[in-house]
Amino acid sequence: MVDPLTTRRLAHRALYVALAAVILFLRLLPVNPMAHGIPGPDLMLAFTLAWVLRRPDFVPALLIVAVAFVEDLMFWRPIGLWPLILLAGTEFLRARQSAARGMPFVLEMLLVSGVMLAMLLANRLVLALAMVDQPPLGLELLRYLMTLLAYPFVVALSRLAFGLRRAAPGEVDAFGHPL
Repeated sequence: MVDPLTTRRLAHRALYVALAAVILFLRLLPVNPMAHGIPGPDLMLAFTLAWVLRRPDFVPALLIVAVAFVEDLMFWRPIGLWPLILLAGTEFLRARQSAARGMPFVLEMLLVSGVMLAMLLANRLVLALAMVDQPPLGLELLRYLMTLLAYPFVVALSRLAFGLRRAAPGEVDAFGHPL
């Protein structure tokens, strides 16, 4: 018999993959709701960062890299660069998850915005060193701002619709390991 925490963990991993599939499908549709040149938010990035800060055991590193790798293949990005940068950013947040547990939401937003900005700049730096064509910096910064504006809504949706909450201080799993 499987303990409830393992079942919940596997269910949330499957939900993360399903969310990634739905977001990927919607991004591939030939419909542009933002026809005036304003890019939409990177919802997959927002969901990934929110879930890593709330329950890092629900989104293991391999799952994050696999989803980002599929996105690279589907959107013709340099294969492996964004998954590597995303892995570095999520592992940075994962290491600070226990400190962020009691952090007010405004400070969490500042932490996430700093990590997202560092990821954006690292991506642009590597692409510039490899002399790969890049979108204009203004467009990428606008997408960064849109993702940052969408982050509170992603956190609220994750909490209300998917029941994703931060582990309480002192909460342990079935084996007595701290969460």
